[in-house]
Amino acid sequence: MASLAMNECSHIPRLIIAGVSSGVGKTTMFTGLCRALMRRGLRVSTFKVGPDYLDPAYHSSVSGTVSHTLDGWLMGQASVMNTFQEVSHGTDIALIEGVMGLFDGGSIGSDEGSTAEIAKWLKAPVLVVVDASGMSRTIAAIALGLSRFDPDMWLAGILCNRVGSQNHLNLLRQASEAIPVVGALPKHASFAFPERHLGLRLPDSASLADTIFERLASTVVEWCDVDRILEIARSAPGLSASFTKNRRGNPGQSEIICRIGVARDEAFHFYYEENLRHLRSAGAELVFFSPLNDPFLPQLDGLYLGGGYPEVYAEALSQNVTLREDLAKFAADGRPIYAECGGLMYLSTNIRTPKGLYPMVGVLEGEVMMHDRLQALGYTEVETTEGSILGPAGLKFRGHQFRYSEFHPKRDSLRPVYQVRRRRDGKVMHEGYTTQNVLASYIHAHWASNPAAAAGFVASCGSSKRV
Repeated sequence: MASLAMNECSHIPRLIIAGVSSGVGKTTMFTGLCRALMRRGLRVSTFKVGPDYLDPAYHSSVSGTVSHTLDGWLMGQASVMNTFQEVSHGTDIALIEGVMGLFDGGSIGSDEGSTAEIAKWLKAPVLVVVDASGMSRTIAAIALGLSRFDPDMWLAGILCNRVGSQNHLNLLRQASEAIPVVGALPKHASFAFPERHLGLRLPDSASLADTIFERLASTVVEWCDVDRILEIARSAPGLSASFTKNRRGNPGQSEIICRIGVARDEAFHFYYEENLRHLRSAGAELVFFSPLNDPFLPQLDGLYLGGGYPEVYAEALSQNVTLREDLAKFAADGRPIYAECGGLMYLSTNIRTPKGLYPMVGVLEGEVMMHDRLQALGYTEVETTEGSILGPAGLKFRGHQFRYSEFHPKRDSLRPVYQVRRRRDGKVMHEGYTTQNVLASYIHAHWASNPAAAAGFVASCGSSKRV
């Protein structure tokens, strides 16, 4: 299934679009630049630093290809390098969007989990986005401070967002001589992407999204020095390529162990592409289905219910009674079901939102309560305390939480099999609810941290395969 490792020096033009903080317009600048480069006929591969699911959805929408996660803390350096080189191989340029501020990550005392860490691993030039509204000479101080804070990181230029005019842009360029201002976007309400409680939300239609991307691309061409940006990207040095091409491609028909159904629609779409690729590599054929629209499950050996917005679509999910009943029977038959966050919510008895109480699948006895404030956020380390559909006790992997809901299990009806340690403060809690062959948690696991978990799930699904 795998080909020989590639050891030649791999020269991949690449660029990181970072920010001084969240909310400065990284995604807006990224998508506009991506489409502008595509207009030139360039093949663009896209990546996102950090555990986010939403920005990669924008990347995929604008580029027409899957965007991949690069997270130093979740994945480790070897996996980050392998994923980057494997995915970008054969493309003309790789664009990587940063997370939060340039040096923000999993630790206040180091660059662990930050955009800067990925930039140094990839030897990639960085363009940092600054909200330059009401600013002129201060841009030079910001640029100089960022470049001197970590001399091992390559700050190649500044991108200014929300500038007032071309004259304003000229002033910013004159002010910052050491680190050049290579472009800008003007302040314009139509450039703002819609948001909801978990972050950015894609426009309601593909045609509207494409219109926004085209408008952004035209603005980038007008306000940015695209030739200079390309020159910077192409000046990145070669990387020692050691990845195995197609290491996690689709297995051949004779290698397929099981069929795993993956919930994917407007309510469920938070998946790390790396996780899906690990499942395929372990021998799973992935079959996508919609809990919102499909009346019955297809013929499957296991289920993967990812995160998303079940609370937003709670009424529609509740009204699809035949699918809920089919899924409950699937669990009662002992078929493996792995669920994360939104998937856990869907498997509960009901979801309570400000609009009402909505019955769900009922496999996990308990109620999900929506809140208007965050209930959990941050990196986690998981160790299983007993065997599960992912493998034996003692299995360790890393993940992330970001939720506004809280699950209240019925007393003694479920047993937790996860010991979860929060990265931020070291606090340990017990979670990961299991019943029959169901395992559900609020943790979004990244299986690059331990591919054995994906292999264990495939093995469990294969063992329950219908004959």
